[in-house]
Amino acid sequence: MDAPSPLFICPPEAVPSISCADPEECAVDRRMLDKTDALIHERYPRMRSFLLIRHRKLIYERYYGGHALASLNDLRSATKSVTSLLAGIANARGELPPLEKSVSSVLSRFVPPHASPMLGRITIRHLLTMTSGFAWQTGTKLGEPLIRRFHRSRNWTAFALSLPIQEAEIGQFQYRSIDSYLLSVVISESTGIPAHAYATRHLFSPLGIRHAVWSPSPEGHSMGHVGLYLTSRDMAKIGVCCLEGGRWNQQAVIPSDWLEEALAPQTKGYGAFGDYGYQWWNGQLSGFRYALAHGHGGQQMYLFPELDAVVVFTADSRVSRWRNPRMLLERYILKAMQPD
Repeated sequence: MDAPSPLFICPPEAVPSISCADPEECAVDRRMLDKTDALIHERYPRMRSFLLIRHRKLIYERYYGGHALASLNDLRSATKSVTSLLAGIANARGELPPLEKSVSSVLSRFVPPHASPMLGRITIRHLLTMTSGFAWQTGTKLGEPLIRRFHRSRNWTAFALSLPIQEAEIGQFQYRSIDSYLLSVVISESTGIPAHAYATRHLFSPLGIRHAVWSPSPEGHSMGHVGLYLTSRDMAKIGVCCLEGGRWNQQAVIPSDWLEEALAPQTKGYGAFGDYGYQWWNGQLSGFRYALAHGHGGQQMYLFPELDAVVVFTADSRVSRWRNPRMLLERYILKAMQPD
């Protein structure tokens, strides 16, 4: 689990295609993007890709450190946001129980005998918003000291469900990867197939995402909190679909009403990252609203609805210290665009 991951490459026939245009065609200042690229070379040695999509067109695409458009990126915690989209699809299809349903009733066969008596109060909505109240530790940079114990356990679901529950913290936001993992298990148990297979059928295939890797837990559930590998272009496709109200090529893929809730503030988050929706961060940057899928090391997919833009950053995920690319947005990228 903690060994370095290989550089995954999708097969040549699966390299994603996407509509492209020059920055000028989409009212974007190319010079500001070139400055971004130059600064990445100078100060971001761990960066792997930078993409800008506006008006559904890929207008700027750069790769670094030997990566290319066929490279699969380790999304780390940006995986959580994709898990949320799957929950929304399952909800619209009538395959997900109501959000107020208790997690223990859905996952009853995994509940250990020594589980907290308050477990029955924790709902699917609590998992979506990371307000479950499970006793956990979270650092200022979203570090989670207990995550290695969780990953080294033989039964991840029972481990998570056996954690103490802090009654006063139920309904209060705390960043917890176990909430996202349990959400993936809920999807598996409700739909009858792992989240990866569900994504392939209902999200990836409609978007033309032909190659993805999603690591399983020891029990065979897709890791809802980490473990998803996608190309940078396929990350961009997901972002564009979200900005289009869940539609892709005139087909409804993700329910629009779910996106309205998932990308909006559902609970107060952390100042450095924003408020929290359904597994998505959100807030304002340089006066523009954003929704953010964020992963350790700099795996980021920003949605800017007022600019009709998606920004994708990927980077080396196996690092303890890293530079957040957010400054690139504030200094150059957002200044390169004007609202329509």
